[in-house]
Amino acid sequence: MNIDQMIEIVSSKMKLIRIERGYTQDKMAMILGLSKKTLVQIEKQRTKANWTTVAAVSALFRNSEILRSALGGDPVEIVEILAHEEIDRPKEQTLGGKVWWRDVKCEKGYRLQQNVISQHFRILDEDNHRWYSSFDEAEANERLSELAQS
Repeated sequence: MNIDQMIEIVSSKMKLIRIERGYTQDKMAMILGLSKKTLVQIEKQRTKANWTTVAAVSALFRNSEILRSALGGDPVEIVEILAHEEIDRPKEQTLGGKVWWRDVKCEKGYRLQQNVISQHFRILDEDNHRWYSSFDEAEANERLSELAQS
């Protein structure tokens, strides 16, 4: 996944996300810092949201089932990876990848997984804490080896 694909997905789901939350167009536009006219254009798919709006939607509606299903998990994680190219630090505890993940490789208590929708990779420890995320499989494999050796 790249930034353009993320923009496309979030833009196409904006109306559903708004309806899921029970917001009017006026309220949704105010929350996102958009004009109502701009929101309507996005919802009618006449234009796409910009990256800043996509990041805001991902953060403010991170628990949206619509958004999570479209992206295969936490939208904020995907925004972070796209913005920074990788995440390399222990993060929150995950559910262990029972839904949108497949195990790729295991080494000394660490699991490399790939998201079946967004295709990004992550490394989890035995307690399902996320240690690393990236779209680069070679980098993810290298980081897995480093973690397994430490």
